[in-house]
Amino acid sequence: MKNIEERLKGGHPNSLGNTIEVVEEVLTSPDLFDELFNCYFSDDEVVRLRTSNAMKRICKADKSLLLPYIDRLLEEVANIDQASTQWTLSQLFGLLEKDMSVSQIDRSREIMKGNLEHHTDWIVLNATMDTLGRWSKEDQELKRWLIPNLERLTNDGRKSVAGRAKKILASLL
Repeated sequence: MKNIEERLKGGHPNSLGNTIEVVEEVLTSPDLFDELFNCYFSDDEVVRLRTSNAMKRICKADKSLLLPYIDRLLEEVANIDQASTQWTLSQLFGLLEKDMSVSQIDRSREIMKGNLEHHTDWIVLNATMDTLGRWSKEDQELKRWLIPNLERLTNDGRKSVAGRAKKILASLL
């Protein structure tokens, strides 16, 4: 069998490449998950993008594989300066919320708040607004923080960002 990192390389950068096949293989042989997870630390940006896509798919199919890796997502993956990694983290945090400890939730909230304040990628902003918007419905402190940030983003020049901010803001008021 080829090494997972090699299988995720090549092709058009916006294509899935062999991601689906790798996901199916990992779901069939969970002992391969660690090898896939470590592809987050590849020097190849496309491999990291496809790793993020694979993580989201695996989390939806069998989130138990990701549970032992939550701290690594928070401590290591969160430091990767790549938009696809950051938007996937927001999605993963939303999917894993019920399985996270209070300190893990706190750390994930801080990561997403930083992304919402400082990131410029529209997908990062949209994914982060989605997760923080859902979480703020039960967290008044987060809601108080989120509302002015959503108000700021309603003026974003990108229709998807401004529209999402308006929609989430309306759901919180």
